[in-house]
Amino acid sequence: MTEPEPALSVVVPMFNEESVLPLLVARLRAVLDDLGEAYEVVAVDDGSTDGTTTGLHTLRAVWPELRVLRLRRNSGHQAALVAGLLRARGRYVVSIDADLQDPPEVIAAMLRLARADQLDIVYGVRADRSRDTVFKRWTAAGYYRLMRRLVGKQVPAQAGDFRLLSRAAVEALRELPERQPVLRLVVPWLGFPSGEVAYQRQDRAAGRTKYPLSRMAGLAAESVTSFSAAPLRVATWLGLGGVAVCGVLVVVAVLAWCNGATVTGWPSLYVAILFLGAVQLLCLGLLGEYVARIYTAVQGRPAYFVASDSVARAGSEPVELVDTLR
Repeated sequence: MTEPEPALSVVVPMFNEESVLPLLVARLRAVLDDLGEAYEVVAVDDGSTDGTTTGLHTLRAVWPELRVLRLRRNSGHQAALVAGLLRARGRYVVSIDADLQDPPEVIAAMLRLARADQLDIVYGVRADRSRDTVFKRWTAAGYYRLMRRLVGKQVPAQAGDFRLLSRAAVEALRELPERQPVLRLVVPWLGFPSGEVAYQRQDRAAGRTKYPLSRMAGLAAESVTSFSAAPLRVATWLGLGGVAVCGVLVVVAVLAWCNGATVTGWPSLYVAILFLGAVQLLCLGLLGEYVARIYTAVQGRPAYFVASDSVARAGSEPVELVDTLR
């Protein structure tokens, strides 16, 4: 007999979050039980190497609404998030990180707003990031400002991966051809009616951040190259600028020769060679980023593999196969 579709699914990607699990369950379960509706919590274990997997299966014995989706290897935060979204069964699907920086108590407000205004997307917007470091606030502001210029004003400022999606939005996401989408840009691009719920960013409840500076830089690069050809145009303009500078140097050299003032000018030659070399390397690097994306797309490798799912779906593929964006 097929289980009834839950009203709400909550997707929680996690990697080595053993220390935060008890705190997460205590707060999240209290919020969801108070809703008085059928729900499921899809905990996506992204190849954890600590006691996260064991802890999840232990908790499932006392929390029947908890569903454990385990990936074969660590595939990254965005891939784990996509895996959970595509397997969630709820009429509404909320994604939230396990570190409790995004408070679960906001979920009820997001659900009320979606139903009251008939919205397909509700973003959790960080109204106050005073708990973050100055460097984190500065880089985050720069990232969202850049994304809004490249992608459009539909990208909400200060909205991460804490959001609510309707079933229609999830199915639209499933139809996208991208295998490794950056959801904080793809979701606004879908164009569904959306709203925002503001909240105060909290400190991480336990454990260490899984988004160090290197991953943040990687996300920024992935975001830019996924949604815009602007860097290639920058390379073109740099090339034109290099040609213009060389043209000026040629005119200067010809005038100096005509006036009989030709001397050994190693400084100007040295600067010109360095400038042109730097421009060429930069252009090649930008071009390489896009070629790498084409190469990855041609390979067609799935972004993740599902090792096990504690809830088998009726009529679904075996759990060892992968839900991919087609």
